[in-house]
Amino acid sequence: GCDSLYPRLEINIEKLKTNLQIISNLLKKRNISLTMVTKAYCANPDIINELVKDKNLIDYLADSRIENLKGMKHIDIPKILLRLPMKSEVEDVIKYADISFNSEYEIIEMLNEEAKKVNKVHKIVIMVDLGDLREGYFVQKDLFDNVKKIQDLHNVSIIGVATNLTCYGAVLPSEENLSKLVSIAEKLERDFHIEIKIISGGNSSSLFLINENKLPLKINNLRIGEAILLGRETAYGKKIGGAFDDVFRLVCEVIENKEKPSVPLGERGLDAFGNQPIFEDKGIMERVILGIGRQDIKMGSFYPVDEKIEIIGASSDHTIIDVTHCGKKYKIGDLVEFKINYEGLLSLCTSKYVSKI
Repeated sequence: GCDSLYPRLEINIEKLKTNLQIISNLLKKRNISLTMVTKAYCANPDIINELVKDKNLIDYLADSRIENLKGMKHIDIPKILLRLPMKSEVEDVIKYADISFNSEYEIIEMLNEEAKKVNKVHKIVIMVDLGDLREGYFVQKDLFDNVKKIQDLHNVSIIGVATNLTCYGAVLPSEENLSKLVSIAEKLERDFHIEIKIISGGNSSSLFLINENKLPLKINNLRIGEAILLGRETAYGKKIGGAFDDVFRLVCEVIENKEKPSVPLGERGLDAFGNQPIFEDKGIMERVILGIGRQDIKMGSFYPVDEKIEIIGASSDHTIIDVTHCGKKYKIGDLVEFKINYEGLLSLCTSKYVSKI
């Protein structure tokens, strides 16, 4: 049935396992625990069940969506809800997450109430904003005032602090900003007698600091998704030694091949997405249409394996490529392969129209 369908995302599990092993070893050597982030592939059970086979590689599983954590219920590894909990999902957070990342007292209070009802103690990690300006306590006084209040809640327990960098403001992790996180953790231990087990110094963009020996020693956790999936650190996009950058491959089917001009004829208004496209006149072009579109993947997040092919545009369900200069003559039903970046992976996995093999 569905397996032969295109477009499809092909996933090389052996290469992915190798990447996981490399990253895990890199962290373990430094006594850093690995939180494996599963969100980019929507916590696809076929992928996860393979990756968790070696229990020693992964310390925590983490995702931003509670639905994804729900699907991992059967796996015996502590689960973290990465994105701040919404009011509307507090009950599920207590049910499906062992740990959640938090920055709002109101939510923490609700988590406490819910945990009390089911007789659990829910673990929380306090988010600290070191300047990237996404989530977390920005003002230290605010953070400490809140911790003081949290200490009176008996069904939540603070087990760590974490920060997030590069995702929104593109602020790079550094010895300097991560040392601030460590000093906050030390102050919490000292002033509040809280045992801070996790000091989580960011995501794949913090990996380069390990190689440069600049990661503060007390940082003992990283949350890694992209580096395992695409085989590179994300601060500078450098490939990680021995890791594969071609775990994922997008394969699309040819649905039309015709010679046509390169500039549309007639008076032009807006395209289907409200834009006014600009066309370069390259004369008559051999244009191939593929059965995939912007509903599945964003322009600029996938690249033809054959570099002589150029992607020239897309609408919701069609992608047009220029094959004038490539050596192959494409017939209807032929397949065209693409490499993808992180954004491409995210959307392809979210699209139910793309089969996963």
